Amino acid sequence: MDLVNWQSRLAVRYRPRGASKEELISPIDSFQPSFTLGAEALHSVERTHIGVVYSPQQITFSMTVKAIGPVAAQLTKLALNGTPFDVVVVEGEDPNGPQWSFKEVLLSDCIVTSATPTSAMLSGAPAATFSGFSLSAAVTAGSERTVVPPPSPSA
Repeated sequence: MDLVNWQSRLAVRYRPRGASKEELISPIDSFQPSFTLGAEALHSVERTHIGVVYSPQQITFSMTVKAIGPVAAQLTKLALNGTPFDVVVVEGEDPNGPQWSFKEVLLSDCIVTSATPTSAMLSGAPAATFSGFSLSAAVTAGSERTVVPPPSPSA
């Protein structure tokens, strides 16, 4: 049985729009992207499933970071200013090889819709949870890159 080396955690980086340098979000407690790519079968009286109707995609995320260092303050500033930014989730370096299915997940044009800091306590660092949405996403698995484009406006 092969054991996973959990010292090779995922890293999350963000890039404010227009900036050339990415900032590392660390330490990070959790990052949870959600992709809702709605499709519904189109039915007929004579036959079933004669087609498909696609709904606009919804890409949301939630991340929790420790409120130590500059990261929580930087993300709070982006949230309060309504500044779009990119979030890149990449696999950490591991000498034993890949421990994750993806090489990279990129959420582009992210907007924070809520920021929830925790209370400061006597022991442990406080944390802040940021939730929001992304206008588009790209996934890199191996040498391929799959782009999920933003929905096109219907005429």
